[in-house]
Amino acid sequence: MEKLMITAAITGGVTTRKNNPNLPITPKEIADAAYECWLAGASIAHIHAREDDGTPSQRVEVYQEIVSLIRERCDIILNLTTTGWGQSGQEEDRWKPLVCKPEMATYTPGSMSRKNSVMINTPAFVRKLAEKMNEYRIKPEIEIFDFGMISQALKIANEGLLAHPLHFQFVLGVEGGIPASTKNLLHLVESIPSESTWSVAAVGRAQLTMDMLGIILGGHIRTGFEDNVYFSYGKLAASNAQLVERLVRYATDFGREIATPAEARKLLSLDS
Repeated sequence: MEKLMITAAITGGVTTRKNNPNLPITPKEIADAAYECWLAGASIAHIHAREDDGTPSQRVEVYQEIVSLIRERCDIILNLTTTGWGQSGQEEDRWKPLVCKPEMATYTPGSMSRKNSVMINTPAFVRKLAEKMNEYRIKPEIEIFDFGMISQALKIANEGLLAHPLHFQFVLGVEGGIPASTKNLLHLVESIPSESTWSVAAVGRAQLTMDMLGIILGGHIRTGFEDNVYFSYGKLAASNAQLVERLVRYATDFGREIATPAEARKLLSLDS
């Protein structure tokens, strides 16, 4: 198996300090958490920015501060969000942080509902977003929340807007999306082009189980407070790094080596 890439989804756009008081919110807190996850073995940091009051932010200056603080300290791959969860304003606000030129950014090729909110990604928007990523030479992390999004992504790739090899992030267990199960993960893996790389993320109690499957199946994995704030049943995690450290231990026990950021860049074709 190729070496394991671990993504640390540090803050997200939905988790609050009511869920876990250790949630990083300020640019410095987010940067510190990314650095700690890098030390623990993560090769990718998935970043959502927040305003001082904890609400989601797409302001370029906030992202730029986070990006600068992280790049001063380590070489972890930065993956910025373009999500519509919890966001207001114009569609173009979602791609404005791409001017920070991260190596990766999330790319969700379809829309879905979640509890009382809706993530809207119209066909016109996702094509414009792909064009923006190409303009800044950013690798899309294609987020798959339901099965139909794979065919949407492949259609857009066939139009020449997404470059192969593709990288998929299977997000399981979100209400309104794909349930987190072994059968569903296997189906997802079998549904993408063979040369693609893939990672699995799962929310809540399913996170650790799906991460273990990702390790065993030869994929890659995501952990962090965006998806899960607990270390074990009823016990809050002390930090994102604590969650990364556990996965490094488990992967090592399985004989799966951990990819450094430099090695992850090669796996993701970021160095080409």
